[in-house]
Amino acid sequence: MPWRLSRFTSAVGTVALAATLASCTSGGTGGSPDAASQKGGLTVWLTVDARESWPDLVATTNKRFADRYPNIDVKVQYQQWTSKNQKIDAAFAGQDVPDVVEMGNSETTNYIVNGAFSPVPKEDFDHSAEWLPALSDACQWKGETYCVPYYAGARVGIYRTDLLKKVGVTEAPRTYGEMLSVLDKLKAKFGSTDKNFSAFYMPGRYWSAAMAWVKDAGGEMAVERDGRWHGALSSPESVAGLTSWKKLIDDYYVGDRSKDNADEPGVVGQGKVGMFYGNTWEANAAADPRSGGNPALRGKFSTFAFPGPSGELMPPFLGGSLLAIPVKSKKQQLAQEWIKLFTDRSSQQQLIKAETLPNNTVQLRDVPADGINGAAALAAERGWVTPLAPGWVAVEKSNILPSMLQDIATGKKSVRQATQDADREIDKIVNEN
Repeated sequence: MPWRLSRFTSAVGTVALAATLASCTSGGTGGSPDAASQKGGLTVWLTVDARESWPDLVATTNKRFADRYPNIDVKVQYQQWTSKNQKIDAAFAGQDVPDVVEMGNSETTNYIVNGAFSPVPKEDFDHSAEWLPALSDACQWKGETYCVPYYAGARVGIYRTDLLKKVGVTEAPRTYGEMLSVLDKLKAKFGSTDKNFSAFYMPGRYWSAAMAWVKDAGGEMAVERDGRWHGALSSPESVAGLTSWKKLIDDYYVGDRSKDNADEPGVVGQGKVGMFYGNTWEANAAADPRSGGNPALRGKFSTFAFPGPSGELMPPFLGGSLLAIPVKSKKQQLAQEWIKLFTDRSSQQQLIKAETLPNNTVQLRDVPADGINGAAALAAERGWVTPLAPGWVAVEKSNILPSMLQDIATGKKSVRQATQDADREIDKIVNEN
């Protein structure tokens, strides 16, 4: 699997849209564009993942597009996740905008609410009725569709096959109870002689992982009532989920509880972790020196569909990307045509071959069950995205969730007190846009 550190990193930036953006017209024409009369350029902004991991898909799409529109020059420009939104905001404030932009599925709501993207006819895109909900929902607003799902990634269980064999375990656990039993064995054998060994690795500020326990228990981060959003982390269900999460790290995690997962592959690569919950690509990254991993561990990691305490598969945060058309683009219809090709059935098959999850439930069945994404494909249908509230970007930027989790993980606050405090902070900003 090609190296990509930033594949599913959440890169939520401040939205600085011009006040008049919502009233701008598209400059496009209705209906399918006439190929013979179309001239000029089409600018597409993708993140570097496409260049590093599936350049053939970009080339194939541009070739197919050129066959239909030979007089249109497609310019694909690659953006870094960390600076992408700042560049988008700057472009949107002027008139020279890209025609297609890639967005993370936790980034779109604020842009849509502020009128940054044009609606698209959902029915015109392949498998649109089967788009993964965690991607599709992020594109919806007041009955309209404002973006098109592109690809997805789901967290799974990742374990050291060699260490499990040393404790007599030859296959991955299928239930939460079985997993705890395996962790007990790992802790007894390796933790008794190495005080730095974690049977299970889970840093305290890793909110996108911890919230899976909330979701598994039937809880939510925030809910909408009567047109207003409210924090929901202090609900009985959310508290129960976080209590299970806290017990897991109390029993099996040895390490700094005040850190996040940014260096997870490097930490796991030090060889003192038996199991962790992460993105599928991290199984290889932990053995890649470019991430601080150890090449000696290559081939010693395997993935499994992570079981939740509820008895169901753990519902993962479904990181993923969407493609949108800025409302100021003067190539609206051509942008739609390019996106159709880039996300159609054949393009999704190319993504599957590049060890990436497709954007729809039908083609999840084509993901090889014994491949690195086999477990992720099983979990993806239970995937979720952050609350589609106008101010959720501000919630993430304020680090409310990581701070709450650190307080819980370090014992500074009880689960109940920490969640009540977090809900009060969420309520202050979650309805802003």
